Amino acid sequence: MDLKGFDRPGSPTAGDTRSVKVMIAGGFGTGKTTMVRSVSDIKPLTTEETLTQASADVDHLIGVADKTQTTVSLDFGKISLNDTLMLYLFGTPGQERFWFLWNGLFKGALGAVVLVDTRRLASSFRAIEEMERQKVPFVIALNVFPDSRDYPVEEIRDALDIPPHTPVVTFDARDRTASRDVLVTLIRHLKDRSAAALEPR
Repeated sequence: MDLKGFDRPGSPTAGDTRSVKVMIAGGFGTGKTTMVRSVSDIKPLTTEETLTQASADVDHLIGVADKTQTTVSLDFGKISLNDTLMLYLFGTPGQERFWFLWNGLFKGALGAVVLVDTRRLASSFRAIEEMERQKVPFVIALNVFPDSRDYPVEEIRDALDIPPHTPVVTFDARDRTASRDVLVTLIRHLKDRSAAALEPR
C-alpha cells in the first residue's frame, strides 16, 4: 500500500503538503455526515435526501426513529491537521441499497474511521467487513448518543471482533475537536503500522 510519505522517515520539506484520502464509514444513522460537517474546514458537500414512506421497508429506523434525512451518494469535506497534512474526507452511505457505491469510494483511501452506535452494533458489521476485505487500515469511533450506554471499550472490541492493535475511541460526532482527535488517532495508527512494517524480522 502506498503510504504517501509515512513510509519515509523525516519531516517533509517546507511547502510540501501531503494529501491523504480518508473514508468515514459505518452503518445507517451512525453519524457519518455529522462528523464530516463538524470537522471540515470547508462547507462540506453532502448528498442527503429526505426519508420518505417509500423507503420504510428498506431503511429500518430501529434506534434512529428521529432520523429524517439520509446520504444517498457520499459526503465530502477536508481538514488540515497541520501545515503539512491535508485530509480529504469521504463519507459513505450507510444503507445496504447504496453499498454498491463503496468500491469506487474506497479506491486510493489510505485509511478509514468506522463509526459505531453502541445501541446498534450490528449496523456497523458490514463496514468493518469491508475494511478488512479491502485491506484498508481503520480505527473504531464510538459515537455517543444521548441514550447510549457506557460499555467498557474491551467489551465493545470483543463484540465487534476487533484485533488488539486496532484503536477504539469514544467521541461525539457533533464536536469539532472530538472529531479532529479521532482523525489524529487514525493518522497515528497509520504511522505505527508503517513503522512496524519497516522493523527487521
